[in-house]
Amino acid sequence: MGDKKSIPAAWGQRRTRYDPPGLDEAIAAAQGLTDRVESQVAIAAQLIGLPEEEVRGRVLMVRAQTRQSRPGLVRERQPEIVVVKRRSPRAT
Repeated sequence: MGDKKSIPAAWGQRRTRYDPPGLDEAIAAAQGLTDRVESQVAIAAQLIGLPEEEVRGRVLMVRAQTRQSRPGLVRERQPEIVVVKRRSPRAT
């Protein structure tokens, strides 16, 4: 009961791995934040650490692809109707 387990020495040398986002991930994040193309270019470039000129072409290409893949007419779902009836507590 009194035995304390020691922490392995290798655990003290752990390092957190940092993986910067890829270009497509950064563009998707920028598109989620704003609809303006110039702002998307700036945000994606800052996330990746690249100049805006290198990112601009890819942002415009991804934007064109997403517009083509979305149909012009989108059906909206009918809202579900929920009826909640309150009952009085039972008499015991």
